[in-house]
Amino acid sequence: MITKATLENITEITNLVNSAYRGETSKKGWTTEANILEGTRITETELTEILQDSNNTFLIYQENNKIIGTVLLTNKKSELYLGMLTISPDLQNAGLGKKLLQAAEDFAHSSGLPKIVMTVITIREELIAWYKRNGYTDTGKREPFPANLDDVVLHSEPLEFMVLEKNII
Repeated sequence: MITKATLENITEITNLVNSAYRGETSKKGWTTEANILEGTRITETELTEILQDSNNTFLIYQENNKIIGTVLLTNKKSELYLGMLTISPDLQNAGLGKKLLQAAEDFAHSSGLPKIVMTVITIREELIAWYKRNGYTDTGKREPFPANLDDVVLHSEPLEFMVLEKNII
């Protein structure tokens, strides 16, 4: 079941996102950043701020009262920004990510937003290919990777984000 996250979900979401993006547990899934970055992907404080921002909607995918997937949707007035699409590393490749993408598209449509945009680290070629198979295109735009003092970059080349988009309406 896909529903909106609440402040009561913060600890579980934080643990899921960090386990899917960074560290040893993330290596069970194919979407890990563990070979690129070390450090915490998100803190409970950061997630609380995200949930308290009225422009953000954080969807959670639950089975048996356990959160197994998430996606952050930010209303940017002329488009919907999609971020933190997360599936439990043990459950990746089961079609759950596609269900959350569809929920995001439904949300954009019901909000009257004509497109969804996202950023993906450019060297994450397999993930970019997955988004492209799901209808997203490379806009040609690039954004610098933020200098987060908590992150340790393990990759030799400088990191940057590719901006992807999908027209909804």
